[in-house]
Amino acid sequence: MKPYYLLALSLFFFTAKLHAQPLPVHSPVPGGVAILNLGDGSLEKPVVTFNDRPVLVLKNEGQWTALVGIPLKTKPGQYKVNVRRSGEKRTLELTVSAKEYPAQYIKLPKGKERYVSPPPEDLARIKRERKILGKILSQWRPTDQVDTDFHLPVHGRIGSPFGLRRFFNDQPRNPHSGLDLVAPAGTPIKAPADGIVIDRGDFFFTGNAVFLDHGQGLISGYFHMQDIAVKPGQKVKRGDILGTVGATGRVTGPHLHMNVYLNRTKVDPELFLRRYLQAKK
Repeated sequence: MKPYYLLALSLFFFTAKLHAQPLPVHSPVPGGVAILNLGDGSLEKPVVTFNDRPVLVLKNEGQWTALVGIPLKTKPGQYKVNVRRSGEKRTLELTVSAKEYPAQYIKLPKGKERYVSPPPEDLARIKRERKILGKILSQWRPTDQVDTDFHLPVHGRIGSPFGLRRFFNDQPRNPHSGLDLVAPAGTPIKAPADGIVIDRGDFFFTGNAVFLDHGQGLISGYFHMQDIAVKPGQKVKRGDILGTVGATGRVTGPHLHMNVYLNRTKVDPELFLRRYLQAKK
């Protein structure tokens, strides 16, 4: 084979590798992520919305691709995704399939009853913190690309998966909004991908928490931390230490609770982490 053929092949495979990246698992169910192909990546980048909220669009293998977060309360059926480019508008149909999440019953230890039925002073705090979370999730940082290849923030076994219908002391409460990774208190928590710290703080239910902005509305959260090692506005690289595993907030023991949000919607973090979780088995 002639040298210039070898060079051409090398450039081809280098370019393909450069533009291909692991995407989350396509899972068009409540709490899942729908991966939509929007066509030729050489054309102008399209603007996409779902439920009147902006959607993450990235270029992957020469194609524009949308990552749509589907709210956990979404009923099975047909939904519209709006796409606009160069003044032209079109609508894509998104079919959401049914998914039944298991129930989980948790008995909180004595002294933590306030996390089941909060007294008035705690309710006022919870209301304030919901407004803070709303501002965090409304963040939209335009970026050319977004790294969706999330690595494990801690190496621990899965405790509670996403979406469980939860009962605390036999009282029905909100479904489990993230993925629990069980690890000893003090275990370092690492950023799964590059990002910017949006906020950090001590919240009623989540305890010590950190939120990262990965671009275009892809946000990750880390809860129940023992210590926090970052501050708002700080840029972090994949593998940087965010803090340590703890047992703050509404918990029964030390673990990391990880949330992932797309278009202001909680989605299953395991869809972003699956290939690393499978590698551990």
